[in-house]
Formats: sequence, C-alpha cells, structure tokens
Amino acid sequence: MVNLEGQGVPGVFIASDVFEDGARRQARALGADPAAVYIPHPIQDRTDEEMVAMADSAFDEIVARLVQG
Repeated sequence: MVNLEGQGVPGVFIASDVFEDGARRQARALGADPAAVYIPHPIQDRTDEEMVAMADSAFDEIVARLVQG
C-alpha cells in the first residue's frame, strides 16, 4: 500500500476494531501512516446480509479516506 501511494494511487485498509491498536503500532514501527477504517469485530461468523450491512455502513468513511488529501 505504501508503494502504491508513493506512485499516487490512494489506498485504505479495513480491519476489525480489535486490531486497531496493533495496526497503529505496526504502522508506526514501519514508518507508515496508512488510511484505515475499523469495523466492528468479529466478522468471520457474519452472514452475507450482515457483511453487506457492515460494508454499506463503512462505505462513506472508506471513500472519504481515499479522497482526503
């Protein structure tokens, strides 16, 4: 993602909120500051309908992080 952003391609990663602290620490350790959107945990046992609802609710934030400059 960092390489793509260096070429002008915006990126955002999406992860469960329980991983937020670890993701921020890892990014700092790598010298990166990636755009991120955290969604409610857990996701692995969600139905297709629940996943669609989660994606719908996160969509605006994901787009905003992609276009913010």
